[in-house]
Amino acid sequence: MSRAVPERKRTWRTGTAPGIFPVIGHGIALYRRPLAFLNSLPAYGDLVEIRLGPQRAWMVCHPELTHEVLMDPHTFDKGGPLYDRLGKLMGDGLVTCRQPTHRDKRRLLQPAFRPSHVAEYTDLVTEEAAAVCRAWPVGQEVAVTEAMMALTTRVTSRVLFSDSLDDRTTSEVRDCLGAVVRGLFVRTVVPIDALFRLPTPANRRYLRALSRLHGIIDAVIAERRWGAHRDDVLGTLLKAAKDDGSTAAVTDQEVHDHLITLLLTGVETQALALTSAFSLLARHPKVERRLHAELDSVLPEGRRPTPEDLPRLVYTRCVVSETLRHSPPGWLFTRVATKETELAGRRLPKGAAVLYSPHLLQHDPSSFPDPERFDPDRWLPGRPTAEERRAMMPFSAGNRKCLGDEFAMVEATLTLATIAGRRRLRHLPGYVDRKPRPGITMGPRSLVMTCAPRSRMPSSASLAHRATAAPHTSDSRKAGDHVVDDA
Repeated sequence: MSRAVPERKRTWRTGTAPGIFPVIGHGIALYRRPLAFLNSLPAYGDLVEIRLGPQRAWMVCHPELTHEVLMDPHTFDKGGPLYDRLGKLMGDGLVTCRQPTHRDKRRLLQPAFRPSHVAEYTDLVTEEAAAVCRAWPVGQEVAVTEAMMALTTRVTSRVLFSDSLDDRTTSEVRDCLGAVVRGLFVRTVVPIDALFRLPTPANRRYLRALSRLHGIIDAVIAERRWGAHRDDVLGTLLKAAKDDGSTAAVTDQEVHDHLITLLLTGVETQALALTSAFSLLARHPKVERRLHAELDSVLPEGRRPTPEDLPRLVYTRCVVSETLRHSPPGWLFTRVATKETELAGRRLPKGAAVLYSPHLLQHDPSSFPDPERFDPDRWLPGRPTAEERRAMMPFSAGNRKCLGDEFAMVEATLTLATIAGRRRLRHLPGYVDRKPRPGITMGPRSLVMTCAPRSRMPSSASLAHRATAAPHTSDSRKAGDHVVDDA
């Protein structure tokens, strides 16, 4: 006779968040104090009902429950207030498309972001990062957020279009993206279309930026359509758009949608993550000293990193990982139930909006002890626990995990190594760490710091701090494998 004890099914807690205002629901709380509102929700359950405008929605507050949602994209597909708004901007791109068309779209774009291809972007990233250093005179104030936005715009546009954008147009793209992501957020938390048809300055600014972005993309496509093929993302898309009869051709609109999707997702999130990293380093001198020790050892004389250096930049990568845990730019996402279903013992109707927040999950004390502490050691090889790996999801999870997750890690690691190896950034006197303004992304949007000289450690001291790790690989679609120490 078997003595096996049947596994007990977990009992989930469900509840409703208080403070629902007529018409706008919890929109004011999400807009005025987003992180405080999110952090208050687990007290009411693992699945908490909230209101986005007049619409009911459910916030998932537990990592295991979040994985249940993300690993079942056929039941919980891309959708909900966020993706409904993004769809009007991105069209039917990789981020906003529904599950039935996702595989073909991902297969089309995947080659540009494979590990072997990502290594080819090293010179591009370090060249742009070194240019930032040259533009930052020692002893003067520098606009860090603005510089990081300019850097990631140039890097992303070069990956997508090679040199098709001149400096002026690249600057326009940067400014337009900033206006769009801020406008999208308020349209998500208060999804009442009539409010955004009013001719207010904010609405006009949003529509102008949106129109200009689409115009820039269309102009680049038109210019390149009859030119020589280039080995970039646009070249791949244009090649796929030429139907040879063997496969269905990619339409002109699909080319446009893919490009604007990759621009929107690849610029501001990276810029805010890098800005947060420099701010956190300035507030944690011990972490900064360990980072400098590794850089002085791996990159003597301040040379630019190469693809071969990436496996040796262990602590640098840990700093990036901990920044993404502590201050994730992508902080709130939505899904939509494609059919009536059950989640956490609660029956959800077809079309129900389900939300999850990487910030909330990555600041849960049950997964991350002392979650407000900035501690890159959490991600040293062999250190992350199963609970930490499971709760760490800055790039989402499942087969809809971010296509460019590895490229994002490589870009951030190389940029941090290049700049921190040559410059130190210090907060201005009287600096106060204010809560960031909410948008579709979140982070320090107007950070100004002082550029200080960088003195190098003696070689013996740097060697004493040097960390080593064996290279490893991971399946980016696998559940529970969300530690970002494998870039």
